[in-house]
Amino acid sequence: MMRLYHCGGSRGLRALWTIEEIGLDCDLVALPFPPRRLTPGYLDLNPLGTVPTLVDGDVVMTESSAIAQYLATRYAPDTLGLQPDEADYAAYLDFLHHADATLTFPQTVYLRYAVLEAERGLAEAGVLYADWFGKRLAKLSRRLETRRYLCADRFTVADIAVAYALLLARKIGLGDRVPEPLTLWFDRLAERPAYKRAIARDEAAVPLAPGVAVP
Repeated sequence: MMRLYHCGGSRGLRALWTIEEIGLDCDLVALPFPPRRLTPGYLDLNPLGTVPTLVDGDVVMTESSAIAQYLATRYAPDTLGLQPDEADYAAYLDFLHHADATLTFPQTVYLRYAVLEAERGLAEAGVLYADWFGKRLAKLSRRLETRRYLCADRFTVADIAVAYALLLARKIGLGDRVPEPLTLWFDRLAERPAYKRAIARDEAAVPLAPGVAVP
């Protein structure tokens, strides 16, 4: 069975949402945070110790947007994915990678230095990265001025990947950096039944106890 290793609220939600949209049978393994320290054997599976990790047969993947792209390409290419001959294919790839490289990354810096490790005296740097995140929403705002979805006039994993970045902003206290049209766009996507199922699974999952090895 496909297996997704995940920590509650993490970037693994991109993968879990995609799985729910497609209707795949997947075992969700919730891990204590940080799994690299608390879950024996996890570093053997993922040397970085990060989440998510997807195992699908012989496939092992650790990048959340890439996992979403893989699942769409393999299991739902004509719905959640785009084909190379489609007009918006380049934009589809661009926003998939924009989601993590440009939108999620500065938020993780803010979260680390301004929230989780504020005692290190680097909170100002974290806040600067929060401002950086807000400014980098300009590309997304312009794209959605005349579109309901990012690409091809339909919902794809590009929407999932980017929407998670907006959800993360809300979760870590950066929701005020998100313009109202983008907030409304996310709220509309959050009404999708698959999103609600993913959130329900995420919230209901009981992490392995610290010291328990990965299955």
